[in-house]
Amino acid sequence: MNDWHRIFTQNVLVPPHPQRARQPWKESTAFQCVLKWLDGPVIRQGVLEVLSEVECHLRVSFFDVTYRHFFGRTWKTTVKPTKRPPSRIVFNEPLYFHTSLNHPHIVAVVEVVAEGKKRDGSLQTLSCGFGILRIFSNQPDSPISASQDKRLRLYHGTPRALLHPLLQDPAEQNRHMTLIENCSLQYTLKPHPALEPAFHLLPENLLVSGLQQIPGLLPAHGESGDALRKPRLQKPITGHLDDLFFTLYPSLEKFEEELLELHVQDHFQEGCGPLDGGALEILERRLRVGVHNGLGFVQRPQVVVLVPEMDVALTRSASFSRKVVSSSKTSSGSQALVLRSRLRLPEMVGHPAFAVIFQLEYVFSSPAGVDGNAASVTSLSNLACMHMVRWAVWNPLLEADSGRVTLPLQGGIQPNPSHCLVYKVPSASMSSEEVKQVESGTLRFQFSLGSEEHLDAPTEPVSGPKVERRPSRKPPTSPSSPPAPVPRVLAAPQNSPVGPGLSISQLAASPRSPTQHCLARPTSQLPHGSQASPAQAEFPLEAGISHLEADLSQTSLVLETSIAEQLQELPFTPLHAPIVVGTQTRSSAGQPSRASMVLLQSSGFPEILDANKQPAEAVSATEPVTFNPQKEESDCLQSNEMVLQFLAFSRVAQDCRGTSWPKTVYFTFQFYRFPPATTPRLQLVQLDEAGQPSSGALTHILVPVSRDGTFDAGSPGFQLRYMVGPGFLKPGERRCFARYLAVQTLQIDVWDGDSLLLIGSAAVQMKHLLRQGRPAVQASHELEVVATEYEQDNMVVSGDMLGFGRVKPIGVHSVVKGRLHLTLANVGHPCEQKVRGCSTLPPSRSRVISNDGASRFSGGSLLTTGSSRRKHVVQAQKLADVDSELAAMLLTHARQGKGPQDVSRESDATRRRKLERMRSVRLQEAGGDLGRRGTSVLSVRTQHLRDLQVIAAYRERTKAESIASLLSLAITTEHTLHATLGVAEFFEFVLKNPHNTQHTVTVEIDNPELSVIVDSQEWRDFKGAAGLHTPVEEDMFHLRGSLAPQLYLRPHETAHVPFKFQSFSAGQLAMVQASPGLSNEKGMDAVSPWKSSAVPTKHAKVLFRASGGKPIAVLCLTVELQPHVVDQVFRFYHPELSFLKKAIRLPPWHTFPGAPVGMLGEDPPVHVRCSDPNVICETQNVGPGEPRDIFLKVASGPSPEIKDFFVIIYSDRWLATPTQTWQVYLHSLQRVDVSCVAGQLTRLSLVLRGTQTVRKVRAFTSHPQELKTDPKGVFVLPPRGVQDLHVGVRPLRAGSRFVHLNLVDVDCHQLVASWLVCLCCRQPLISKAFEIMLAAGEGKGVNKRITYTNPYPSRRTFHLHSDHPELLRFREDSFQVGGGETYTIGLQFAPSQRVGEEEILIYINDHEDKNEEAFCVKVIYQ
Repeated sequence: MNDWHRIFTQNVLVPPHPQRARQPWKESTAFQCVLKWLDGPVIRQGVLEVLSEVECHLRVSFFDVTYRHFFGRTWKTTVKPTKRPPSRIVFNEPLYFHTSLNHPHIVAVVEVVAEGKKRDGSLQTLSCGFGILRIFSNQPDSPISASQDKRLRLYHGTPRALLHPLLQDPAEQNRHMTLIENCSLQYTLKPHPALEPAFHLLPENLLVSGLQQIPGLLPAHGESGDALRKPRLQKPITGHLDDLFFTLYPSLEKFEEELLELHVQDHFQEGCGPLDGGALEILERRLRVGVHNGLGFVQRPQVVVLVPEMDVALTRSASFSRKVVSSSKTSSGSQALVLRSRLRLPEMVGHPAFAVIFQLEYVFSSPAGVDGNAASVTSLSNLACMHMVRWAVWNPLLEADSGRVTLPLQGGIQPNPSHCLVYKVPSASMSSEEVKQVESGTLRFQFSLGSEEHLDAPTEPVSGPKVERRPSRKPPTSPSSPPAPVPRVLAAPQNSPVGPGLSISQLAASPRSPTQHCLARPTSQLPHGSQASPAQAEFPLEAGISHLEADLSQTSLVLETSIAEQLQELPFTPLHAPIVVGTQTRSSAGQPSRASMVLLQSSGFPEILDANKQPAEAVSATEPVTFNPQKEESDCLQSNEMVLQFLAFSRVAQDCRGTSWPKTVYFTFQFYRFPPATTPRLQLVQLDEAGQPSSGALTHILVPVSRDGTFDAGSPGFQLRYMVGPGFLKPGERRCFARYLAVQTLQIDVWDGDSLLLIGSAAVQMKHLLRQGRPAVQASHELEVVATEYEQDNMVVSGDMLGFGRVKPIGVHSVVKGRLHLTLANVGHPCEQKVRGCSTLPPSRSRVISNDGASRFSGGSLLTTGSSRRKHVVQAQKLADVDSELAAMLLTHARQGKGPQDVSRESDATRRRKLERMRSVRLQEAGGDLGRRGTSVLSVRTQHLRDLQVIAAYRERTKAESIASLLSLAITTEHTLHATLGVAEFFEFVLKNPHNTQHTVTVEIDNPELSVIVDSQEWRDFKGAAGLHTPVEEDMFHLRGSLAPQLYLRPHETAHVPFKFQSFSAGQLAMVQASPGLSNEKGMDAVSPWKSSAVPTKHAKVLFRASGGKPIAVLCLTVELQPHVVDQVFRFYHPELSFLKKAIRLPPWHTFPGAPVGMLGEDPPVHVRCSDPNVICETQNVGPGEPRDIFLKVASGPSPEIKDFFVIIYSDRWLATPTQTWQVYLHSLQRVDVSCVAGQLTRLSLVLRGTQTVRKVRAFTSHPQELKTDPKGVFVLPPRGVQDLHVGVRPLRAGSRFVHLNLVDVDCHQLVASWLVCLCCRQPLISKAFEIMLAAGEGKGVNKRITYTNPYPSRRTFHLHSDHPELLRFREDSFQVGGGETYTIGLQFAPSQRVGEEEILIYINDHEDKNEEAFCVKVIYQ
């Protein structure tokens, strides 16, 4: 980079006069000028007397006599010493240049300069004369036709005299010019055609010496050193640039907004009058990319168009093109500008001075007369002006064949290759060097050099402009990297418009194809001595799924032979159409409108009151919430009553296709660690004041349904209450519950109460439930209920445009089904009753656990003299009452009719039954009837003696074990962890050697989820995240493969042992819990809160054994699992007993919550884990800057099984904290495949098998317009009988999709059977096409007519259908027409609210509903 800057700074050219640029362009001509020698006393005697060590050199500059303008760059010869008396000074230095300014007034001015030292030692430079060298002339002896030696006459003075207005051309004949007598310069000037192949390396009007090293030319042969006499070009290397990302700060939207404002201000200050903001807009964002050798651009820079960043995932898999015409009002708020095509740079040369120049330009539409000239009436209303806003330079290291580069953007007044003014940069006076590198913006891209086979080989990302050096040789052929060519589907520069002649609409670049990725080289192909990075070690094959081992050893000849016999795997990436995680699949929440609040207030919903019977304080759902954990913990109202009040469910105005609206609904969700809740069925009652649904209008309220199916006479709505208090929360859990409310989102599923089909899902944040010292709070929410449908993989080919800067995720269709009105409240209550354990202190949250004073048994006497007030009182109990096994062996204890106390608490029924049987046997041996009064005293004494012997033997057997267990309490430390799924809980245990001898301590752990941190870097990172300042030791543990780690302790030495607990098992949360854990307003009593805890408690024990095998410390961990955050919920319906294979694409990392602003460099590594070990979940990086996909492979069970699991995604190396947590539901259904034609009826039958009793059932479908059943309504399903359900399918559109079909018991509202109908629909042949233009907006629609001729000789009946029934209706759905006659079909086009185009298909079917013809009507709404 320094070489380029040095050459660029030293070779800045002054451009010719602007009037010369307006003249017709001519071909450039190359010249060679040899300055041979200088004769005569050109240096005056006075100069020689004043200066010492006088030397002489020549300077050559271009001069335009017509406009008195010096241009180009002054060139200097080497310095030659002078002698006394003055004699000939020999230079013999060749000079080369080429110019297209073929005019006699273009001359070269040669100046003789003497330099020497003055008496004080300073350097003095004097001009001794100059000459005018005519390059072009109309004379026959022009240098173009003659190349003999010439003598150049010299004149007194300096070349600045040519700028005087009295010096008119020809200057040689001017009287003010004084000739130096007997002085001349011998030279030759001739054309030099051999220089033409190197024109691209030398700018015009640049004077260079043959001895000068020109970037891009090989050194000259021989000793002459003149490389330009016969120039030899260096071999070019083709470079490719991919995934260009321009990041402008603080954001793209704010940057462009400020740019437009300053442009308007400049326009006003230039005296052009005021300009409103709407008259100026951004037309295009252009990027000029060219290779620069320090002297000039090697080739004409390529011009491409940048677009604001959409979804990076879609730009890689969608194959659509678009016209990019944006303005300041429509520009997105994305953080980057991206280039969706590949740039090919074939002119790269392996020279340090070669650099790639990036120039970011903005094209504005300015009003006519922007230069102060009034535009005529017939002129264009807008003119385009272009300004450069940023530029960057990158000097590639050609030793590296590929890599990832991040460059800082430059701007302001500093020189740039285009020599034009650049938009200002932020003030950096108070910024650090790191901030200065990014505050003007950054550029990220991936580059690759070499042949086309390795264009997309992913490489390890690097930070900054420095790239890790890699061998440029071709890698050896292996099964994972075959030399297979890649299809040429790239957007080459030849296909992209370049130069000033391109139009605005032609600059859209084509997206890359997702099938062009190649496999990366395996780790074994790295050069010897180099190590693979962690990313390479974990993802040896990043570009595709490979089933061959990548770590190929080169030491075994047998392995090499086996590899040679294997088939070579082609560079193929299995294409799973990815599901893009975006905001389109989530519901949005807001505050109800005032009109909706009026309707809710007047509907009579019960009011939520606090403990003092006062209305709860209402908070806005849109206001920010400040969370203070200390304020929550210090609240005097320790109990929290959480209230969920379901109020209304409204229909959206967009749902106007005549689809059936559910009559009843119910909701499912799970709050905290309570069991999953399912509400009863609620009736949707339409309001009389609702009228037509509008945006945000309230249409239906929720009313409970009684057992007989009628409305409940009570108040409307439905309430659920959860009591969360000290009796429910475990010690130390209150802070976790407060954090749960602050960060968690409650996911609510809305179901149709009749068809049992999922209507949609909604999500609401619970941060407004934090009371923060207030007695009660309530927040009203209006949630969008969104239904998400995933298409089959084989039909997903592209995404749909939703607007500028937004792309609809491919394969995902999200529809807003309705709006749920919900009120959440938190009512505080004082803790009245004293629960057990409330006096104990909560467990410590410290991450450093010490065993000093933490033991459960202190030893010694029970009463300590030092603390007389603290007494340990122990109540003696019978051994038979505390040990069930001993009680079963005693006779006298069983005779009293008392069982051991522990038996009643046994949870194992089998063990309890065995103990009862043993007691019965002992009773029979004792004599049968123990209640008889005639039992002898001798037999009783005998039984007592036997029992005493049993007790003595029992005590002797358990004495050693009991003493050892009590003594172990002295070295046992107990600690409680509050862990979350997927989160690594880090802590340190202070281990001390209590002995006077050194020990090698072995760390034994009985729980696989608890592990010792043996990597020092991992330990250091966890300590930094936790804020601990304890010391870190390198190589602390001795590792022995799969055995337990060991560490060395000196006598009485203390060491910090790092641990981490991380659980990926979600467990059986609450499906088997009997108590619901909730109560409603209808009189249900609240159950015991301790029984509603659904999250299990885990335990872990760590033994620190010394060299002799005896423990020196014991750590007992109690892990309380807490509910975790769910960022996204996916629900898939899949055929039973098959594999679901899905690819879920991650959004750009800067869009994640908590991502650092202006994150530079490469994207973080991606790791993924799954809570279900039977689910295959993996991620593979397809290359730096490429989108990341999460691949899932799940085996579906038998219908109607529902499988749910969690997918946890990490972006850090140690998997410490999840970046995203997804919950995935997989519904297994019976599959029915149907192949059909759009608009044509296809019939099939399904077999229904009866159950043990008679059931009244009804069939429901998710697409009632496309799928009909017979019988339609309720019918009887006989017991153990077989009956057919006839199904008619008429798809409206072509494609593949799923349709759900449920058979529901209408009495019990239970699901009897369920099918997944897989439609594979093809489009019929279109015979006619029409086009119509309609006005968009409110209106009555338009009536049109088309004709249809019956092709048959007999009279026929035809039926009419449309694929857009909401936009097109027929005057008659069926008609009859005679043979060969023509019938006029009446069409009624409904108005559309939006502008655009829509293609409507008209299906004409026969009497059997088979398609006869299909017409296409293109409707243009204006």
